[in-house]
Amino acid sequence: MGTTKSTADAELAIWERVFVPDVRRITPEEARYLLEVRFMQADLDRINELSAKANAGTLASEEKVELERYIHVGHLLSTLKAKIRGRLKKTAS
Repeated sequence: MGTTKSTADAELAIWERVFVPDVRRITPEEARYLLEVRFMQADLDRINELSAKANAGTLASEEKVELERYIHVGHLLSTLKAKIRGRLKKTAS
């Protein structure tokens, strides 16, 4: 399990560099677009289903991997948005 987490963390760092190599260079239009990016409703429904199974202790191993992927993407998205908001706050000052 430790290997899976370190692999996921490394992947997350790569995606972050792809999307935000330098947050200072994002235009206001790009920032607004990225702040609006969200999971589709079907994905939210699936996340809720997997989370319920995890809470009930009935999550199959392949479902666990799927849920972990959703969690990692959500973490990336949150990190990206936090950086963008911080940058927008600095430029608005």
